[in-house]
Amino acid sequence: MSQPPLPMAPLLPLADGHSIPQLGYGLYKVPPADAARLSLDAIALGYRHLDTAAFYGNEREVGEAMRAAPVPREELFVTSKVWKDDNGYDETLRAFDDSMARLGLESLDLYLIHWPVPSTDRYVETWRALVSLQQEGRVRSIGVANFHPHHLERIVGETGVAPVVNQVELHPWLPQSQLRAFDAAHGIRTEAWSPLARGRVLGTPLLDDLAAKHDRTPAQIVLRWHVQLGNVVIPKASSAARIRENLDVFGFALDAADLAAIATLETGERTGRDPDDD
Repeated sequence: MSQPPLPMAPLLPLADGHSIPQLGYGLYKVPPADAARLSLDAIALGYRHLDTAAFYGNEREVGEAMRAAPVPREELFVTSKVWKDDNGYDETLRAFDDSMARLGLESLDLYLIHWPVPSTDRYVETWRALVSLQQEGRVRSIGVANFHPHHLERIVGETGVAPVVNQVELHPWLPQSQLRAFDAAHGIRTEAWSPLARGRVLGTPLLDDLAAKHDRTPAQIVLRWHVQLGNVVIPKASSAARIRENLDVFGFALDAADLAAIATLETGERTGRDPDDD
């Protein structure tokens, strides 16, 4: 790939003393056959944050890309997640071993509980396993995904350890204002999956207008909105051109009127499940 890299995303501090690149490449629904190539494209363009999971089926290819990349391992940040079928203490430890074998890495930067699954009531045990993995030095940072405040309160109350990241569905239709405020008050970084509502929010005329105002694409407007909210954001893309476009959001800013206009798009609509319904 001949295009020069873009400016890298800023590093945001985490409560455990580590840091996370604010914008990463999300690999949900990236086929394994494409994952290594697209991950390498992302790294070549300036990404340093790759987000995968056991459920995505592409951990092996992400690991291959990291080993092939002309970038020192310590400059790359990789996240994986324990799938909900493996919630539980011993099950999570085994799942972590399996993920690390597929990734082919000696250590992981961030490991998340993928879903709390309150119907099985095993997410506290799962969290205890993540705490153990961190204490053993096998993962630097630990967090959760799709946790409501009451899930967070429970794991902190029962273990005394707070996650440093909560990765949740978050986009202009579902800005998660109360959850973001809760996370911030407890030293938890909010990370947005489905940051473009699976692309569906991009048909909004308001975003077209803002894109024209800033000479950007609607996707760049939404990703810049995430950045200015302070979210970590992990857009998925299936081409090098789109991967590049998604990272190119640090050279402009939305003004107060833009942010107020985007706030009017809130509907509460989800593209995925409510974590309490699982």
